[in-house]
Amino acid sequence: MKLAHLADVHLGFRQYHRLTGSGVNQREADVANAFRRAIDDIVAAAPDLVLIAGDLFNSVRPSNPAILDSFRLLHQLRSALPAAPVVIVAGNHDAPRSVETGTILRLFEALEGVHVVADRPTDLAFEELDAVVSCVPHSSLLSGTRPTLTPPDGPGRKILVTHGEVAGVFRRGTADYEAGAARVEPGELHADRWDYVALGHYHVAHQVAENAWYSGALEYVSHNPWGELLDEAREGRAGKKGWLLVELAKTPSVRFRAVELARRVVDLQPIHASGLGAVEISDAIRAQAERIDDQVVRQVVFDVPRPIARDLDHAMIRDLKARALHFHLDLRRPEAQREVGVGSPGTRQTLADVLTDYLSRRPLDAEVDRERLVALGRQYMHDVEQEPVED
Repeated sequence: MKLAHLADVHLGFRQYHRLTGSGVNQREADVANAFRRAIDDIVAAAPDLVLIAGDLFNSVRPSNPAILDSFRLLHQLRSALPAAPVVIVAGNHDAPRSVETGTILRLFEALEGVHVVADRPTDLAFEELDAVVSCVPHSSLLSGTRPTLTPPDGPGRKILVTHGEVAGVFRRGTADYEAGAARVEPGELHADRWDYVALGHYHVAHQVAENAWYSGALEYVSHNPWGELLDEAREGRAGKKGWLLVELAKTPSVRFRAVELARRVVDLQPIHASGLGAVEISDAIRAQAERIDDQVVRQVVFDVPRPIARDLDHAMIRDLKARALHFHLDLRRPEAQREVGVGSPGTRQTLADVLTDYLSRRPLDAEVDRERLVALGRQYMHDVEQEPVED
C-alpha cells in the first residue's frame, strides 16, 4: 500500500508587496503553483491514499483565489485517482477557534472520496485498503479532554494523522515555531503501535521515529525562511520543499519528492565588516548580490556602527531591493563594550539581555511557556533595533 503525505500547504499565504499581472500577491501565486506541481506529482505516483496533515489554508478565511485553486486541484486529484481517498485534517491555521464558527474545509466534502476532519478526533475505516486512519485535528489537542493517540482495536493497517509540535523537534532560533501550537511529547505518539504517523506543522521534512514523519511544507510559508534553510541543510535537503511517498511494510519506505519552486530563498554569505568603511562594505554587498533577480534574499552584515550604516550606498541597496522579489539587508551593530572596574573591559548588557533577565524572573501564569515568551521578546527587540539601521 502506498500513501502520499503532505502538509502545511498554506494556500492564501501572502508576503512582500509584488503582484502578478492579474493582481494576485506574488507569493500567494507561488504557493498555489507549488500545490499544483505537488498534485501533478502525486497523480504520477498513483498512491492508494492521500493524507493532508493540516494547514491546507493559511487562515480560517482564505482568499477567493485560494479557495478556487484548492477545490479545482482536489477535484483534479480525485478525477485522476478515483480509487484513492483523500483525508484532510485541520491544522492550527485553517481551524476556527470555536466549533460554531465553521470551517471552509467542509467545502471539500462536496467532492466524493474527500474526508474532512476539522474539530473532533475521528477514525476513518477504508475496508478496500484494509486500513483505519485516525485523524486528530490541531484543535482537539488543545481541548480540555486531550485525546489518547493510540490505535483503535481491530485488524488492518493503523495510520495516525495529526498536526502539532512534537517536543524536541523544533530548534529554537532556526525554523519558525508558533506560540500556542499544540505540543505533543514523543511518547504520546506511541509510534511503535502505528503502521505510520503522518505529522504536520513543522515546515521541514523530518523523521521523528522509524515510522513517524513530518512531510514539511511545499513552499517557504513562514516569516523565517532563513531558519528553515538551516534546518533543511541539517536534513541534507537545503532549499528543497516537497511531500512524502510512503510504502507501508513492516518498516515503512519513505521517499521525499521535491517540488520545483518558482524562486529560490537565498541566505548570502555573511559579511564581517569590522574595520571596514562604508565604501568597502557597500562594495562587498554589491559583489555578493550578482544573481538575486526575482529571488528572496537575505544579506547579514556584522559589526556595522550606526554612522557607517548611514553612509552606505543606499542607491545601490534600493536597486538590489528592486531587482529581488525581496532583499533583506540585516545590518548588525558591534557588540557594545563597557569598563568593569579599572581597566577591565567587559560586555555591556544590551536591552535584549535586560529583557531576558526580567522575563526569566517575572512570575507567569502556569499556562505561559517561559522559554517561548523570552524568545519572542528577544525577536521583537532584534526587529526594533535593526529596522532603524537599515532605513
